[in-house]
Amino acid sequence: MTHTGAGGTRPVDLVEKPRGGWPVAPLVLLIIWALLLFGGFAFGSAVDDPTHRMPTWTRMASSLVLVAAGWAWFALSRSRSGRGDRGSRSDRDDRGVTRFSLFVALGMTAGLAGDLILAGLLPGGENVLAGIAAFGIGHVLYIAAILHWAGRRGFNRAGPRWVAFAVWWVVGAVAWCLVVLRGQEATVLHWAALPYALLLAGTCGAATGVAAQTRAFVPMAVGAALFLASDLILAAQLFNDLDFTLIGDVIWLTYGPGQMLIVYTNAVARRPIRASII
Repeated sequence: MTHTGAGGTRPVDLVEKPRGGWPVAPLVLLIIWALLLFGGFAFGSAVDDPTHRMPTWTRMASSLVLVAAGWAWFALSRSRSGRGDRGSRSDRDDRGVTRFSLFVALGMTAGLAGDLILAGLLPGGENVLAGIAAFGIGHVLYIAAILHWAGRRGFNRAGPRWVAFAVWWVVGAVAWCLVVLRGQEATVLHWAALPYALLLAGTCGAATGVAAQTRAFVPMAVGAALFLASDLILAAQLFNDLDFTLIGDVIWLTYGPGQMLIVYTNAVARRPIRASII
């Protein structure tokens, strides 16, 4: 498929619909995740704590299920890898998907660690800096996954990538100023939140840069944006005492779907999508 405009030819994505439906394991895990997250909100109670209806165990379990889904996608990608002739295009694509799935699974695992740390369920209790570090590691891995897959499939045009990075880094910096720093005496924690905000914005930028070249990657971009939005609400709660009824649920109803979209981008990453310049 080609598109020729005033600026000449540009890469477009060639998409072949996958044979059959989704693999069973990720589909079942997706249903369980939805039951835990949305069921916890629907059937939980805010009587004891007006900030959330979801019990802690359903929130943590929903993240655990996404970790399981991430590793299920990795196992599926490994089972496909190596089927083609070594060195062939299909073999390189399969190995690229395996690396993508591995990075995403590791990133989601780091995210679960961050959830457990912020919930005070690990030794040492709640530790915001340790939570930031865990989520930060996860986003380094997400960015690595995105850039690796994009490079393997040819969605690595410099223009869309760097414009997306620049826009999202500005958004991250402005959000940090307004949500974290404004009206506050800066501490180590405040300054630690700046590179963290830029890192989350970087994930949005990496995903948006690819999504600008193939709509198949839009779920990843939306997921990264939801993650950033949830963390900005959490930051406003931590640093500026933002408080309203069910704020905890609002955070999780943006964060949870954001992580789900990132993990389940595996469903499109394994398709034979490739940039073509003719």
